[in-house]
Amino acid sequence: MPIKILIVDDSAVDRLAIKKALNGYLILTAGDGVEALRILEEHDGIDLLILDLNMPKMDGFQVLEALKKDERFQKLRTIVLTGYDELKNEIKSLKLGAVDYIRKPIHKDLLKVRIDLHAALIHAQRRLERQLDEQALALDMIFDQAPIGIAISYNHDPEQTPQTVIRINSMFEQIIGRTKEELNRLGWPQVTHPDDLEEDMKNFKQLLSGKIKMYSMDKRYIRPDGSIVWVHMIVAPLKLANDQQSYHICLVQDITGRKTMEEALHESERSKSVFLSHLPGLAYRCNYDRDWTMQYVSEGCFSLTGYPPESLLYNRDLSYNEIIAPEYRETLWDEWKRILAKREPFKYEYEIITATGERKWVLELGQGIYNEQGEVEALEGIVLDISDRKAIEDTLKYNNEHDRWTGLYNRNYLVSLLEKDIRLKKESKKALIGINLSMIQLLTVNYGFQYTQNLIKKVAEALSEHCTDKRILFRPHENRFVFYLLDYKDKNELVDFSNTIIETLESVFVTDRIGGGIGILEIEPGQDEADIELLLRRLLIASERSISPFGKDFEICFYDEELEALVNRERDIVKALNIIAVDDYVNDQLFLQYQPIMDLKTGSICAFEALARLNTKRLGRVPPCEFIPLAEKTKLILPIGEKVMAKAFSFLNKLKEHGFDEIGVSINISAIQLLNPDFPSRLLELISTMQVNPKKVGIEITESVFASDFEYINNIIGKLKDKGLRIAIDDFGTGYSSLARERELKVNCVKIDKYFIDKLLFTDPKKTITSDIISITHKLGHCAIAEGVEEEVQLEYLKEHGCDRVQGYLISKPLDEEEAIKFLQRMTTP
Repeated sequence: MPIKILIVDDSAVDRLAIKKALNGYLILTAGDGVEALRILEEHDGIDLLILDLNMPKMDGFQVLEALKKDERFQKLRTIVLTGYDELKNEIKSLKLGAVDYIRKPIHKDLLKVRIDLHAALIHAQRRLERQLDEQALALDMIFDQAPIGIAISYNHDPEQTPQTVIRINSMFEQIIGRTKEELNRLGWPQVTHPDDLEEDMKNFKQLLSGKIKMYSMDKRYIRPDGSIVWVHMIVAPLKLANDQQSYHICLVQDITGRKTMEEALHESERSKSVFLSHLPGLAYRCNYDRDWTMQYVSEGCFSLTGYPPESLLYNRDLSYNEIIAPEYRETLWDEWKRILAKREPFKYEYEIITATGERKWVLELGQGIYNEQGEVEALEGIVLDISDRKAIEDTLKYNNEHDRWTGLYNRNYLVSLLEKDIRLKKESKKALIGINLSMIQLLTVNYGFQYTQNLIKKVAEALSEHCTDKRILFRPHENRFVFYLLDYKDKNELVDFSNTIIETLESVFVTDRIGGGIGILEIEPGQDEADIELLLRRLLIASERSISPFGKDFEICFYDEELEALVNRERDIVKALNIIAVDDYVNDQLFLQYQPIMDLKTGSICAFEALARLNTKRLGRVPPCEFIPLAEKTKLILPIGEKVMAKAFSFLNKLKEHGFDEIGVSINISAIQLLNPDFPSRLLELISTMQVNPKKVGIEITESVFASDFEYINNIIGKLKDKGLRIAIDDFGTGYSSLARERELKVNCVKIDKYFIDKLLFTDPKKTITSDIISITHKLGHCAIAEGVEEEVQLEYLKEHGCDRVQGYLISKPLDEEEAIKFLQRMTTP
């Protein structure tokens, strides 16, 4: 691009001469100062001004003064044409940029040389400006694309704040959410958080005063939406070439995320500190060494151990290992060693000894801290006081394993001990001795519940005298005790010890005159496991079998193969009864036989007693004395009893069909049936459904039934009697005998037990009381029926003493239905 030169001279000749001398340059000319200023306004890029000072209208001095006032021309190169040297000083006083002087008259060659020199300087300046422009462009790109916020500001008055922002990059605008114009309108103090303003102003004033060269701080800006942004800010002076203004550069980086994390961490640390200080135990970090050298110990150390935390730090006064109870130290080390090898969490309970010598139970929860090489760097965890929990656990454990009344071990502990010993002590000889004191319930009726409970406690205290480490006493049930024996010699030792138990019990019951049973069960050695429930059931069976029929003595019974067979038979009987109770298709297994009852006054059959019989393929014929007690014990007597009544009523209807409608049938009823609230209604409903005459129905109950609940049962049989049923007391004289109560019984008949009838065969008839029983029965207003009459002599005696009715093998054995009907037919045939 050619150099552009403006020649200002009022002499046209001089202008032409200069123009010819400057061939190769772009020349513009002006005849005076006014024209010169106009051309400067109209033409951009004039590089050099050749100015004559002496001109009309506006001289050279006036032109130079006008150029000085216009910033656009302050760097314009000027060659002044003058004939006076003294004017140089005057021109210099204007403080213009590059000014050169040529004296008139003008020497063309000199002028050419001077112009060429200035042209060379102008070209050099252009190249420099281009380079500067390129650098400025690069700087602008960096400025705008920088990942931090940048702002440049200046002060007209260094003593005054805020400064004027002249430039900000996009990141700065993005961080604070405001444009340059908004910042200048509001001023940076208005967008600074009030809590940071004082520190920021103080730093900035020190920077302006020169006390500091720069400053940095974390501060908060308030964004337009009211949100807060944290920044790390650096402020420093900025020097621009050839500029006297006071510039500053401000660099900001958004640290809101970091601050949020710091605050969260601070809050976490604060919470952790509060948490650790309020823990009922000791939080720690320690070395993995035998002393458990503590690097950190929480404040809870004092309340747990009685030692201040600092006394444990780095084993200053003592090590943590010294606080651990001696018996746990090696175990604790081994457990940590095992856990760390597997990199698992640590959990262990042990005891410590406090500063006062108190032992406390603690629970330690911890984990290993590993370095990059996988080596244990430290251990961290917490030690909690669980003494209260342990005390509760011990109490619960004691209550779970002990009988509350006697303090002896209970059934739970017996079961757990047997399970453990059978598994771990396979070769040891083990036996159980069961003590059955169920007969003590008889004392409750007379003396009350508390009396028998106090008696049980005396028994427990007396039997405890025989306890050793090989003999452990238990109370597994209300009126039962069990001795568990280990490593005894033989059966003789078991018998001898059982006799010792009997002597002890007899001394306790010396005034109460009750007995019980002693059952012995030997546990076979070498078993890996055993059915504990089965063992205890067998022991109970042995102790029940050993109870004396009269309940006054103690007897010993071993559980053996014979008893095993008996138990298995009972189990099979119960199984058969269960099937009969629910399955009508096997009803033939349960059948009735009927034994005739003769009226001694008429000599005719007046009734039959229905007798239940059981016959199964597996068991064959089962005597009533076997299956009836089992049916009562298992409550199966309720459904089976109903089936018996239905069969008996069916037989009554058959008798009616054959013309024997005056013959009655009596049925044996157990206490369990009578105590069932539905029994009366169900019996009457069955009578009605089967259309049976209630006057031909009799029920037989034993005396002992009334021991259960005299008033209730007497009331029930009274209601049945009112409905027409005949009520008989069975086995009179052997059970609940009380003449006072006998008079109150709402019954029709009394059946004299076979025991008294048999006496007639072996005793002088004059000395027997059978006649007295008959007499008393009549005086009480009841009919007398004798059972078990098998001999003529018995029959004659009974006739002689006014007995009303008899039954027994002398009259007839129990008969099946068809045989019973045929029997009646024979009896009525002339």
